[in-house]
Amino acid sequence: MSKFDLIVIGGGPGGYVAAIRAAQLGLKVACVEGRVALGGTCLNVGCIPSKALLASSAKYAELSHLAAHGIGVEGASLDIGAMMGRKNKIVGDLIKGIAFLFKKNEVALIEGWARIPAAGQVQVGEDLYEADNILIATGSEATPLPGIEFDEADILSSTGALALEEVPAHLVVIGAGVIGLELGQVWARLGAKVTVIEYLDRILPGIDGEVAKLAQRALSKRGLKFQLGRALKSVDKTETGLTLSVDRVGKDKEEVIEADKVLIAVGRRPVTRGLGLEELGVAVNGRGFIEVDDTFQTSIPGIYAIGDCVPGPMLAHKAEEDGVACVEMLAGQASHVDYNTVPGVVYTDPEVASVGATEEALKDAGTDYTVGKFAFMANSRARATGDTDGAVKVLAGPDGALLGAHICGAHGGDLIAELALAMTKGATVSEIAATCHAHPAMGEAVKEACLDALGRAIHA
Repeated sequence: MSKFDLIVIGGGPGGYVAAIRAAQLGLKVACVEGRVALGGTCLNVGCIPSKALLASSAKYAELSHLAAHGIGVEGASLDIGAMMGRKNKIVGDLIKGIAFLFKKNEVALIEGWARIPAAGQVQVGEDLYEADNILIATGSEATPLPGIEFDEADILSSTGALALEEVPAHLVVIGAGVIGLELGQVWARLGAKVTVIEYLDRILPGIDGEVAKLAQRALSKRGLKFQLGRALKSVDKTETGLTLSVDRVGKDKEEVIEADKVLIAVGRRPVTRGLGLEELGVAVNGRGFIEVDDTFQTSIPGIYAIGDCVPGPMLAHKAEEDGVACVEMLAGQASHVDYNTVPGVVYTDPEVASVGATEEALKDAGTDYTVGKFAFMANSRARATGDTDGAVKVLAGPDGALLGAHICGAHGGDLIAELALAMTKGATVSEIAATCHAHPAMGEAVKEACLDALGRAIHA
């Protein structure tokens, strides 16, 4: 029986980063992974392949907008197979990179599906391993709708939507969240008619409402059709495709929609089955998430959990921060994760990025705040590149503390980093506004939004 200081179950962003950091701290570490490849959902069928397809589809879509730049394009063609091949190569190269990092840091890779028969033990197949500590980092999976199962041929999760062999004539996306909008835009750019159906009366639940409206307006201009306040009731396969029955929320009215493919993107749920948690008595909440304390320890001493299988934002970078903090505390160091400063990004065009509180949350809490906004239409770089949709919005407290920041616009996912750092270090909107930003650059909109919160915007 092999003995380790730490066995990590799951080789996704949270798990592999935790394993490497633990090894750096001098622990003898093993990582158990049931997939053929490391990287988890994010690398294999999530964040990375979707961004690869977003990049490829953006280049194709750009061809139809080059006339304004004085550029004519003729004879452009679309090769879905080559596009998918590029995506797969990117994923494969990154998987090899993680394997290399494991070897470099002397992390033992154990291939197979893990079970925890008792505290301090991990079973993989017929092999039993001992560990002083066990870290569960098993991630999440797409949530199906009741009575509607994924077949990944016609009724798709994100996994199937990342592997289509041809452009569907009509793709219906159920759920106007991050995954639905990103993959919907991929296929809309490539020529599909895309209809997005959302139960709520708005897109991007959890995002600042004003910024979500800017995103909906921009995405509508780019070909996505939205039907809000609707719920999918059933999906029937026919000889010609799919028939969807959709209810109007709050109204006694049913609609029928014909489609070629349907993508169900209504959320994700933790993956914990098969680990033996119930037999061990590990506490799990009503939604299936593993309950942990401030050190990420579960109700069973010596067993820890991080990432998507515990409460909190279901984001790859949040899982990484969880993993690092958990193993640093195991090694006797002080560490923590401030979830209020974890940014979120939707990689559509335009991008939507946020950190901290939304205006709705501040209103509900009765918090005194000031709003600062600056539209990209007034930003010189945005005018030069043609990326004028959207704005930067900051929310400041009476003392100038940055309470939240929200961006809809090109490169929003990069611009939000400055504001996340400001929140982490306690920088005020006055200090951000006093920081010299390069000209012409999209980042000037951040400075101007902070100036606006102070009542002295220059270019607005």
